[in-house]
Amino acid sequence: MNDSTTADKPGFDGDKAAGEAALAAGTSALDELQERLFAASKGGETRNVLLVLQAMDTAGKGGIVRHVVGSVDPQGVELTAFKAPSEEERAHDFLWRIRKALPGPGKIGVFDRSHYEDVLVHRVRGLSPLEEVEKRYGQIVDFERELVASGTVMVKVFLHLSREEQGKRLAERLDRPDKYWKYNPRDVDDRAYWDDYQEAYRIALDKTHTDEAPWFVVPADRKWYARLAVQSLLTQALKKIDPQWPAADFDVAHEQKRLAELG
Repeated sequence: MNDSTTADKPGFDGDKAAGEAALAAGTSALDELQERLFAASKGGETRNVLLVLQAMDTAGKGGIVRHVVGSVDPQGVELTAFKAPSEEERAHDFLWRIRKALPGPGKIGVFDRSHYEDVLVHRVRGLSPLEEVEKRYGQIVDFERELVASGTVMVKVFLHLSREEQGKRLAERLDRPDKYWKYNPRDVDDRAYWDDYQEAYRIALDKTHTDEAPWFVVPADRKWYARLAVQSLLTQALKKIDPQWPAADFDVAHEQKRLAELG
């Protein structure tokens, strides 16, 4: 991975205006597929989708949640933003809190950060011995294979942002009072480890990219493109499931007759 690819827009030839128009146009298809999946779960469908968003700070995870996932019915979405583990969570293995947050049948689950923090941050900051971090890659692969085998379609996205663009976005947060709430001094602390994080991501993606749960590296310097790309990935995941409207569990003709008789 290198910064020269972060402003690319593979698979799309248009400009920002065209990209935003395409995003708006794709909303109806995503919304219908999500509703079909949610409805199908009422008829016994057990499959679901899990969107994993990983990125350096300011890469646009929140924008994906708001502009892509936010375009569908919220009752069919389960969002978890993983922060530093609590004392209770630290008392268990690193996947314990992840398992608790997995989406239910018919849902789109969204992880804003995820179990990958336990190999990324721990590798860069030395929070766990390197031997333990190396062991976790295999545990993650096994966990994800188990998840996919149980009916989850995984969409793992790394929003690939350049160091230069992150600097601009952090500066904007400091320049605008309406952005102060987004600013965290720890983001600058992590920026000092930029190269180490890039290497940690490269290793994590290489070791955990599988046929069952592949990684998608999405260029993130253009926010509009990243949103369009993730919308496309989510739509493809739902089409893979191809959820169907559940059949009526009542006599339709009889209910129509009763309704007509009541006027």
